[in-house]
Order: sequence, then C-alpha cells, then structure tokens
Amino acid sequence: MALVSKIPQRRRTERLMFSSSDDNAMLKQIQATHVPDGREVDVGDLLHVIEEIFQRAKPIIDTSGAARPQLDVLDSRDLREMLELLSYTIHKISCEMACKCMGGGDAHATTVNIFHTLTNYTWDAKVVIALAAFSVNYGEFWMLAQLHPTNSLAKAVAILKQLPETLEHVDALKPKFDALTSLITAMVTLTKCIVEFKQLPPQYISPDAPELLTATTHIPTAAYWIIRSVVACASQITNLIGMGHEYIASTAEAWELSSLAHKINSIYTHLTKQLDLCYQLINEKKYLEAFEKIVHLFATPHIDNMKILQALIYAKDDQFPLWDGSTKKKVSLDVLRRKNVLLLISDIDLPHEELYVLEQMYQEAKQVPTRMESQYEIVWIPVIGRSTPWNEEKLKQFETLQGMMTWYSVFDPTMIDPAVIKYIKEVWKFNKKAMLVVLDPQGRVANPNAIHMMWIWGSVAYPFTSEREEALWKAEKWRIELLAGPIEPLIFTWITEEKYICLYGGEDIEWIRSFTKTARAVAKAAQISLEMLYVGKSNPREKIRKNNATILAENLSHILPDLALIWFFWVRLESMWHSKVQQGKSIDNDPIMQEIMKMLSFDGSDQGWAVICRGAHMAKAKGDMIRTTLTDYDSWKNSVAQKGFLPALNSRLEDLQTPHHCNRLILPSTTGTIPERVVCAECGRVMEKFVMYQCCMD
Repeated sequence: MALVSKIPQRRRTERLMFSSSDDNAMLKQIQATHVPDGREVDVGDLLHVIEEIFQRAKPIIDTSGAARPQLDVLDSRDLREMLELLSYTIHKISCEMACKCMGGGDAHATTVNIFHTLTNYTWDAKVVIALAAFSVNYGEFWMLAQLHPTNSLAKAVAILKQLPETLEHVDALKPKFDALTSLITAMVTLTKCIVEFKQLPPQYISPDAPELLTATTHIPTAAYWIIRSVVACASQITNLIGMGHEYIASTAEAWELSSLAHKINSIYTHLTKQLDLCYQLINEKKYLEAFEKIVHLFATPHIDNMKILQALIYAKDDQFPLWDGSTKKKVSLDVLRRKNVLLLISDIDLPHEELYVLEQMYQEAKQVPTRMESQYEIVWIPVIGRSTPWNEEKLKQFETLQGMMTWYSVFDPTMIDPAVIKYIKEVWKFNKKAMLVVLDPQGRVANPNAIHMMWIWGSVAYPFTSEREEALWKAEKWRIELLAGPIEPLIFTWITEEKYICLYGGEDIEWIRSFTKTARAVAKAAQISLEMLYVGKSNPREKIRKNNATILAENLSHILPDLALIWFFWVRLESMWHSKVQQGKSIDNDPIMQEIMKMLSFDGSDQGWAVICRGAHMAKAKGDMIRTTLTDYDSWKNSVAQKGFLPALNSRLEDLQTPHHCNRLILPSTTGTIPERVVCAECGRVMEKFVMYQCCMD
C-alpha cells in the first residue's frame, strides 16, 4: 500500500514539469520516431470495435436501451486478417502501459516508447492501435466489475484484483470516472477526426493543398496528446487495483484527466475547422467536375434523351423522380423518352399569373388531336440556390405550386445536383425569370429559352426551335391580331364585323372616364362602330383591379376580367421585344420592333394611352394627346370623308406632335445583354441609358 500511496505525489510533480516544457521540442522528439515504411492499415473496423468496448465498459449497463453490437464488424473477415498483423503490437503496448503505470513511470517517457513501438505506422494507425491497446485493459477491468456479482470465475479474479473493495467506494470515485469518460470520449472524437483526414479522397485534394497542409502539421501534436492521454487513462485504471484510501480521496487525478480533455478538445476544435475547409475544397472540386460532366454530356450525341434527363433531374435508376400533375403519382423518367421536352425552369416564387396562362396553353395543346400531343411534354425544374435554406415554409410553397400544375415536375427539388443549378445559371443564363429550355428527342438543346415564343404564339410555335421562330416572324406583320388576339377572343369577332377596335391603358381612372366618353361621342359623330378594351398596365395590382370594377360598373368599355390576362398582354409585348433582340433586330431595321417599342414606352409613362385600329390602319398616342385630338374632333372631321377616320386621325396627331418631347422606356429584363444603343420609337433620337429597379406600386 505504501508504494501506491506515493504515486500521486510523483505524478503531480511530473505534470508540473511537463506543463512547462516546450511543445515544439516535444514535437521534434515525436517526429523523430516517425519512420513509416509504406504499410497501410484500414483502421475503420478496428475503431468500431474500440467504440463498442468504450460504450459498454461502464459501471452499470442498461441493456434495455443499449445499442446492439455491430456483429457485422466484429465478425468480419477483414478485421480478423488485420488483427493477425496487429495483435502482437496491441498486446505489447497494452502490457507496457500496465507495467509502466503500475510502477509510477514517467508518462512522457512511456508515451515516447509507444511511439517508438509504432514507428513504422501512419499517424492515424498509431493513435488507433494505442487506443486499442488501452481498450483491452479498460474493457477487462469493467468486464470483471460487471460480471463478478453473478459469475464465480469473475468473482474469484476480481477478489484477487481487489475490485469489490474498489467498487465499495464508487461514490467517492465518481469524479474520477466522469473525468475518465470525458477524456475517453474526447480521445475517440479526435482520433476519428485524424482518421477522417487520412480518408480524404486524393483525387480531389492533394497533400500540398494549404487546407490539408495546415492540418498535417498539427496531426503529430494531436497524436502525441491522444497517446499521452491513453497513458494517463491506463494509469488511472491500473491504480484502481490495490489502491489505498489516499488515492481514493485524491482529486488530483480527476483534475489531470480534465486538463487533458480540455487540451484534446482544443486540438479537435482547430482540426475540425481545417477539416471543414478541406471538405469545402473537395466539394467545390466535385461540384466543378460534375459541372464539366454535364457540359461534356450536352456536347456528346445520344440516341435518346435519357442520359441528359438523368443528369439534369436524377441519376439513380431505382427512383421515380418525377411527379405527374395529371395523375398525382410519382413516375420514372422513362415517360419522357424520345419526346420533345420543355424544361420549365423557375424558382419557387413563380408568379401565379404565369402559371395560369401557361396552364391554359398546355391544356389547349393537349386537346388538339395531333401527333404533337404525344411528343411534347413540360417538366418543371425548380431552382433552389445553394444558399437557400430548405425549410417547411419553402416546402409548402413548392407543394402549392406543384399542385397547380398538370404537367410533370421534379418530385423533390433537393434531388437536383448543385452542378445542374450552376449549369442552368451559367450556360442557360437563368436569372429569376421563368424560362423554357427545349430539348429535342435526342436531348439536344433546340432552343435555350422558348418562353417568349410560348407567350407570343402558344403551341403554334411547336417545335419551338430558332428556325420556327424566324419563320413565324417572317409571316407576321404589326396588326391587332398579333397585339391582342390571344388575349381576348372577342377581338376576332370585332375584326370579322369590321368594327373599329380601341385598346387603351393607364391607371388614372379620371382620364379613363374622360377618354372613353369622348371616344364614344366621336365614334357616334363619325358614324363608326367602335369597341373599346381596357388593358391596364404591366405588373397589374390592386389599383388596376379597382379600375376594372369601376369600368364595369359604369359601363365605360370592355375589360379583361382577370389580372392574369392583363399581365399576359404586357408580357407578350416584352416577349416580342426579347424575341426580336435575340434575332438581332432593332428599331432601325425592323418595323415591328418600332411598334413594340412605342407600346412599351406608353406603359413606361405615367399617363394613359390608346391604340385605335381597323384593318391595316392603326393610330396611337399617349393619353393627353389622344384625348385632346378626339375632343377637338370638329377641327378635323372634314378630312374624315376624304381620308377615312384613322388616316385623318393620324394626320391630326402628327400636326400636334411637338418637336421636343420626353419618352420613358422601361425595358424588360433580359436573359442576354441590354442593348447599348436604343433609339426613341417616335423621334428616332438615341435615348439615354439608365438602370431602373421597380417594385410593384399600387
């Protein structure tokens, strides 16, 4: 007993000596023992066994809630073969720790000796083998403690080791046991971190990468403190056998273990930061590699569209990644095989107006009994940014939109690889606004964005290729059918009846009242049949809704009953602008482009406007000018008989046009570049360029 009672004082002196030593000197000493011979040890299974021992080596085991042993690991052939090579080393270190600690040996010297025994192993293997050696002693101690009440053999051995006497003081020993458990947990956690560094894929991170190099320089220090802590833990277990009252009552050992745990946890905190940096680098390289694979895939010919769709939506064959909006069931990608696929790409803030109009067009296309129906499908790909948190609110928003669609959609947006999002943004130039990427039956991109074709011509634009777009424009001229035909079916009836048609817009309800009454009075005086349709303003909100209600209540004119249709009128004009810009057209060389720009400048102004047309003739002007001209009808009514109503109206508008005027043009956002040079649609002057950001203003 006398020998044991002197051990704590000696070890306290050791700690004071060691705490003042230079870590750099220690590191050099440890690194001098490191002479790896190239042997590779897969320590993963061994680490599982060690964790199994530490998890179950406790004073009291609650078997009802305990995890089941990992039998697949414990019985694995790989583990047995590895232990045939390591068992002698593990046993040797286990014995060395037991003997040196029993004799009160120098802990640092014992640690260095263990490093000499492990000189030919890698750093991760060193710490795992040392932990394994300690786990043998630790496991044997607690196995005796747990079995001795019920097993005669265990009881006899425990008596010789004086374990029953030790366990009688279990309450007094609790601080030591708690500190021991905390240190063991810290050691295992740091060991797993070191092993994780070793398992980093070399094809994505090289040893000389700064993120890994920084960690590598600290791993020897981490290995030292793990094995130094192993020695301290082994000493605690050894000294519990045959100990005296002084040792039981002493708190110095618990303090030492807590200090070591603090040191281990500090190292772990630093190394995990480096590990996170390594994973960021690895993930970024994987991300770029996956992106390049997609680029290569689109550059490679295919017999069908399956490889492309798998890369974009989901690569695993055993999943049903699509949601069929018509049947409300999950389906495989095979439903799209060898079909023309329109990828509807948007975020989950897709405006309901867009969805409503696109749904109408899709249903009309499905009702046409042509071959087109079986080959043309829409698939919604929601773009979720890497920085966007996917929470319950976002999920609900996604499911609401998905429930409104009768076409296909990605069942789970989180399945889409980040590299696909990168491709969509960088190659297809997605930037918030919805787009339709057209893939032909072989998966080739037939049109990088056919949304403008869809808004202008609907399914008539099938198969939505650039060639089809050019052909459609060649067949078009500026007329009321192009401007508003798809918006209001009554327009075609009015055209058949050879009526004059007036489209007008703006937000000022007083101007609307004045203009519509004046226009009706002039139509009556000129003996022409006039139909009027209010198309509001782009980005329609509550003010336009109120105007609609007033116009309807006061019977001022026809209205578009749904704000989505008003939105559609203006988005078609924007789409015409986009389409023309993509074709390289400008106001200088394209008459239709001139008319589109005039209409967009009307919407950009703060006043009303009107377009009056019949057949090939059309007159248009801003609110004050058109109202003034109509109010002054008596001054130009005589020319109506000679020229006709619209030519006479145009002549009068030209007479009133001032040489100096100001137009405001708010160009719609584009997937390409904003033109450097834009000329005024009225006077032909080059307009100044400004950047304008506008939110909805009620």
